[in-house]
This record gives sequence, C-alpha cells and structure tokens, in this order.
Amino acid sequence: MHAIAMRRLGSAAAAVAAAAGSPATSPSALRAAWRAVRGHVVVPVLQLAVYVCAAMSLMLFLERLYMAAVVAGLWLHRRRRNKRRQHRRRLLAGGEDDDAWQRVQDEDEDLEAAGDDHRCPLVLVQIPMFNERQVYRLSIGAACGLSWPSDRLVIQVLDDSTDPVIRELVEVECARWARKGVCIRYENRSNRSGYKAGAMREGLRKPYARCCEFVAIFDADFQPDADFLRRALPPLLRDPGVALVQARWRFVNAGDCLLTRIQEMSLNYHFAVEQEAGSACHAFFGFNGTAGVWRAAALADAGGWKERTTVEDMDLAVRASLRGWRFVYVGDLGVRNELPSTFKAYRYQQHRWSCGPANLFRKVTPEILRSERVSPWKKLHILYAFFLVRKVVAHLVTFLFYCVVIPACVLVQGDVHLPRYVAMYVPAAITVLNAVCTPRSGHLLVFWILFENVMSMHRSKAAIIGLLEASRANEWVVTDKLGSGKATTAAAVATKKTKKKQQPVWTREVHVLELVLGACLLYCAVYDIVFFGQDHFYMYLLLQSAAAFIVGFGYVGASVPAAPS
Repeated sequence: MHAIAMRRLGSAAAAVAAAAGSPATSPSALRAAWRAVRGHVVVPVLQLAVYVCAAMSLMLFLERLYMAAVVAGLWLHRRRRNKRRQHRRRLLAGGEDDDAWQRVQDEDEDLEAAGDDHRCPLVLVQIPMFNERQVYRLSIGAACGLSWPSDRLVIQVLDDSTDPVIRELVEVECARWARKGVCIRYENRSNRSGYKAGAMREGLRKPYARCCEFVAIFDADFQPDADFLRRALPPLLRDPGVALVQARWRFVNAGDCLLTRIQEMSLNYHFAVEQEAGSACHAFFGFNGTAGVWRAAALADAGGWKERTTVEDMDLAVRASLRGWRFVYVGDLGVRNELPSTFKAYRYQQHRWSCGPANLFRKVTPEILRSERVSPWKKLHILYAFFLVRKVVAHLVTFLFYCVVIPACVLVQGDVHLPRYVAMYVPAAITVLNAVCTPRSGHLLVFWILFENVMSMHRSKAAIIGLLEASRANEWVVTDKLGSGKATTAAAVATKKTKKKQQPVWTREVHVLELVLGACLLYCAVYDIVFFGQDHFYMYLLLQSAAAFIVGFGYVGASVPAAPS
C-alpha cells in the first residue's frame, strides 16, 4: 500500500511539474495536472477520511446504544420495584402482612437517615465565586436556607472577585446572614492561584473546615432546595465506600432563548443517560463540579484539588475512582441553576469543557494503566468510553465528517464512495437517542443537529489543543451569568447605590469563524447544485450553511450590552 501510494504521488507530482514547466501552460494542461492530483492524491485521502469517520461514527453509535440499553433496563427495574413497594403498602393498609410492614418501615428509615438531627454529621458548604454580581445573593441565600441543624452546618463563601465593589457586596451579604445566626464564613484571597481548584483547596485548609465530614459544593448560580442535604446524604451515610453523590441540574432559564433551549437538550441527555449509566454500571462518572456532596476523607485520599487542567472536578473524580471510591448519581434530586445566555459565554464554556477533558486524558492515562485498585473492565470504561469516545471522538467526527469531508466529497463530484449508513442512518439514530430526553424541544431537533455541527468546530479545536497541550490548554474564563427572572432583581437593588442609572444599548455580536464556515458550505452547496446534485447533498449543505450564518450573526443567544462609546 505504501509503495502504491508513493507511485501515485510520484506520478501526480510529475504531471504537475510537467504542466508548470511548460513555457506556455494552457488551460488544458492545468486541467490535466489537476485531474492527476485529484485522482492520485485528493480522492484517496478523502476516501480514507470517509472510512476513518465511519469507524468513529460507529464507535460513538455503539457507545450511545449501550448507554441507552442500560438506562432502559434501569427504568424497567425501578418500575417493577415501585410496583412491589406499592403492593406492600396496600398490604400494610389492610394489616395483612407484618413482614411487609417491617420492610416498608426499614426503607423509610433509610430514606430519612439524615433527617434525625441527633445523627446529622457536620457538613461544610462551599460556594466558590468570581465577580458574580448578578447571582451571588441567590446562591448564598439558598445555602443558608438548607434544612440542617445550624450547629452542624458551615457555609463557606470563597470569593476570588477582583472587583472591590462586588467583593464588598458579597462580604456584606455574608455578614447579614451571620447576624441571623447562620454559621457563614467569608474567605477572600489576595491572588487567584489555581483558580477554582486553588480556592477550594485553600478553603478546606481552614481550621473550622478540617472537622467537617462532608463537603457540599455549589457554584455561584446554583440554588439548592431546603431538603437537599437530607436527600443527598443517605447514600453516603449508608455506604462508607461512597465518595460522591451527584445531583441533577435544573435550568431556571431554559426557555429564555434558542441557545438555552439547545443547551437544555444536550445537558438533559448528559444527566439522564451518561451520568445514570456510569453510576449504575461502574460507580463512576465525571463530577460536574457543583451540586454534589463529597466525603471529606475521600477528598483527602484522592490528593485534594489540583489545578493541572481546567476540569479540576473531573480530575478529582478520576483520582478518587482510582483509589477505589464509588460514586452515586441521584437523578430525582435537582438543583436550580442558570445556563449561559450569550453565545460568547457559551463558546468559552465549551472550550473549557472540551479542552480540559482531552488534556486530562493525556495526563491521567499512565495513572489509570498503573492503578492496581481498579479492575481492567473499569479501566477500559474510563479510557475508552469516558475519555476517548465521549471527550475526543465525539467532537472530531462531528466536525471532520459534516463540515469537512461531506463538502469535500461534493467538490470531487462523486469519485469518493460515501456509505449511506454513515451519512444518514447512524447520525439519525444518535439524534433520536438524544432527543428522547427533552421531548418538549422535539421541534428544534433539526436546528439542534445543525448547531451542534457548528459548535464542533470550536470543540474539536479545543480537544486538539488539550491533547497537544498547546498555549490555550489552561485558559480559564469564568462563564458570565446575566441573571434570570428574580436573579436580576437582587443584584439590581444592590448596585443602584453604587452606580448611576444608565440605560444600556443592546446589540448582537458577529462571529467571524461561523460566517466563514457558512460561506464555505454555501459555496459547496451551489457547486453541487450546478455541477452534480445526484446525491442531493446540497440540501444538507444549504441547511448547514444557514445555521452557521444564524450563529455567526448572533441570533441564537441573548443580546449583549454594547460597549460604551
């Protein structure tokens, strides 16, 4: 194969050289040279790319199908369990079965194991934040409102704000709750060393934090319900081998704009399928960085917080899993939070979420292979399914196939064999599996697919940066929160005294890369219509280019305040 390829390259190079060396190169000679390069170089390379994309698509499809089967099995199991439980309650109501009565009592006691104030462990609630003007009062208020004995709860606000006005507002808010009898501590660092991981690590070193048995973590825009700890702690209290309980996210602003609706679809699948399957089959999943409770002993055993990547939460989860700790995902326990409303904020977030895991994959692979406490099956799951397929292959295949290979195949006019199952059936099946988790947004399914293809340009670039550990591998940009609904009112009241009222001018951002992508796809679509069009790829290319233009002209996210002139 290597010899054949070399001969093809040699003949193509000879044809090009002959055309270039002619004293009067005619158009026919240039066309002949292009045919030689096209037939011996472009077409074979494209055909190889098609086969590589087909293999990656099948890897992704099989992984999605496996997780869907696991979740379906869990749903059937829970349904049968609930029916048996209802049956026992009916027997209890009739007084016919004393054993059933005892079993129901035992189950209820387990569910409320954390409800007895005398048995409540000491819990530290950490709230890291950075210049969170819009949402700081919501998160602090929700944490202070947790239903837990006041002498067994410590609220720790880790404020890395660089804006002195915001820093003062947060400190005043903490003092207000302290006057109400809440044990709340305000911590501010002189530098942002280690970013979020550094702040969390410093917080755990405080004397009052060392005696806490469990650590609950909420980002600045997260608002737990009052009963969160009473519902999250029982798995940790029942099983000393459990290190983490992860709750699901509930989005308060999912209906604000098209961008938040699309995020809701993707994140619902992540929680309902990926986290659920990982918890059930392997007792492992990536910690989401918030809305979770850690066992303090597990945190220390795993080596604590490290800032070697921008996904310090996932890094901690992997290290804890390699030490033999198990994780539990509680899908019916939700925590309210806010989704990014502007495309710029979302793009920065996706860069961090794509670059960080790929960079961690590079760094943690030797540790996983050397681990003696983890079974080979779990090692395979972490390296292949969790990292390779979901964090690398998923991004690369989406961009390469839908934004590069298909348009390039159109330009070579049918000389490349493109299997129909790769272009249609496998993507359709993956899309259906994802859409089931958010039925209310089913009408947005087509645009969701096109939008994900556009975003794959940024995600694949970020994944490559992470794998190569390039210059932006450790770039950390905090996701901006605009505040949603009631979220804005508290901040507005607090800031009216500090700033003069000024009516902002709202504008839409223009994103050049998306516009360039849309123009390239549009050119390929027109080329297909004019010169080929047999396989009707122009229909997809027109839709995809339209989606890229919609994103490029800023019509998927909320408008942003214009810069002052």
